Amino acid sequence: MAMNARSFARYSLAGIRLVNGVAALLAPQVVARRLGADGMQPALSHVLRMFGVRTAFIGAELLFLQDPARIARALHVGTVIHTSDALSAAAAGRCGMLAPRAAATATAISTVNVALTLVADWPRRGTG
Repeated sequence: MAMNARSFARYSLAGIRLVNGVAALLAPQVVARRLGADGMQPALSHVLRMFGVRTAFIGAELLFLQDPARIARALHVGTVIHTSDALSAAAAGRCGMLAPRAAATATAISTVNVALTLVADWPRRGTG
C-alpha cells in the first residue's frame, strides 16, 4: 500500500514523538546530557519525564487515532505544541540557558515537527 505525503508526515511525526518521549521518560539523564545539562539534577529529570509522558502520549495518539476529525484536532494542537517548543528552545539558546548546539538541535527538531504537522494536515486546513 502506497503512502501519500500526508500519511508519511503523520507517521513520521508519531515516530519522532515516540522516540523522543520514551527516551526522556526512561533515560532523562541521557537526554539532559545531550542537552548539555547536568543529568543528575533531580528536578531536571522530573521535568524531562513530564515532557516524555506528554510527547509519547501525543505520538501514540497520532499513531492510533482513526477518526479524521480527531486526527485533525491532534495535528492542530501539535502545531501549537511544537511551535511553542521551537520558540522556547530558540529563546533558551539566545539567553544562554541551553548550550548553542543543544538549542539549535532542539529548535530544529521542533521546527521539523511543526512542518510535519502542517504537511499531515495540509489538505484539510481551512476546510472546516
